[in-house]
Amino acid sequence: MRNVALGKITHSTVETADGRSILIVNQPLKNGWLTTHEDITERTRSEEQIRHLAHYDALTDLPNRALFHERLRSELAQIVPGERLAVLYIDIDEFKSVNDSLGHMIGDELLKSVAMRLGQCIGETDFIARLGGDEFAIVQTAIKDPAESVDLVRRVYETIRAPYECLGHHVTSDASIGIALAPEHGTDLDQILKNADLAMYAAKSAGRRIWRFFEPSMDARVKARRMLETDLRKAIADRALEVYYQPCLSLQSNRITCCEALVRWRHPDRGMISPAEFIPIAEETGLINELGEWVLATACAEATTWPDDVNLAVNVSPVQFRSGTFALKIVAALAASGLPARRLELEITEAVLIRDDDAALEILHQLRALGVRIALDDFGTGYSSLSYLQRFRSTRSRSIAASSTTLPKTAGPPLYRPW
Repeated sequence: MRNVALGKITHSTVETADGRSILIVNQPLKNGWLTTHEDITERTRSEEQIRHLAHYDALTDLPNRALFHERLRSELAQIVPGERLAVLYIDIDEFKSVNDSLGHMIGDELLKSVAMRLGQCIGETDFIARLGGDEFAIVQTAIKDPAESVDLVRRVYETIRAPYECLGHHVTSDASIGIALAPEHGTDLDQILKNADLAMYAAKSAGRRIWRFFEPSMDARVKARRMLETDLRKAIADRALEVYYQPCLSLQSNRITCCEALVRWRHPDRGMISPAEFIPIAEETGLINELGEWVLATACAEATTWPDDVNLAVNVSPVQFRSGTFALKIVAALAASGLPARRLELEITEAVLIRDDDAALEILHQLRALGVRIALDDFGTGYSSLSYLQRFRSTRSRSIAASSTTLPKTAGPPLYRPW
């Protein structure tokens, strides 16, 4: 049989009135044409879904990191003289605590709500993406002045700080935001993203819930902080930190009634490092749980050598408090040391209650059932409410304690033998 050169095969797709896709194939034959019609509706939908999943976040339906990079790279190439582009990195503060205390379903609902609100803040030519976890990014295009980015940040804070209703739970949120401008802070994708991330990291380090523009000095500070984090991990693993005790004096009896356990870090090269410097790092990285357990166990064991009428106070980080096994760790420390529960006082801040006071109060009731005492430390310095005390009547509020100088833990004779 001889092969005869015939015309090209043609393909076309038509959409029917009921929304179906029909593929029409026209194939030339020697004596005419062969036309076939194939319903490809499901195949087309599957292909579109695959393409969508490759470029969009499954939870929030925002562009994902891959599509964000693609669009940002395109925008960077189109910047004209006299205009700027801003990249805002947004990290939701304490999102892990929401997940740990309320569960992932509540966390997911919060992320979806935050994504929706962020979308209401941007302009027509701007775009937003979810980079993963609790991190979002906004690209603000065609701006003339950095003040326009400041205005956007203010809108973001105003909208995301309003309370959320997530599956029956009352949840609040906040964010740390870093801003990098092109071309001032970089003209290529990697540089502008790195600088926006550094600015966001600086905002978190400065106390969170704030925003920062990128500054060249941030790079050096971040490197120093990461080095400190590495040293802290090693110090915790090697049990190289120390526990000091600050006596609390009763003004009525002029006697020491309680001693507060304080953790201190004597760095081999830098000397004494303030807790204000390393505790935030421990909280952010999760090291605070391991560190807190060690301080609690060490202090409880030490307190058993004190007079029976001297109690022990231990500070508890909100990160520790919201862990699902916090009450069990208290039980374990008391059992291992033999310290009576009545002699242990846990100092928490009102920040523990602000996020979700129902979950916090449940933990407080568990601790009260053990016989442990609770003190609300620095009550009245933040978003206080006497309703906390009304809902948990056995909680004490303490903001000021008369104390003598801090005494270090020492080897040899018991620290409190003079009593």
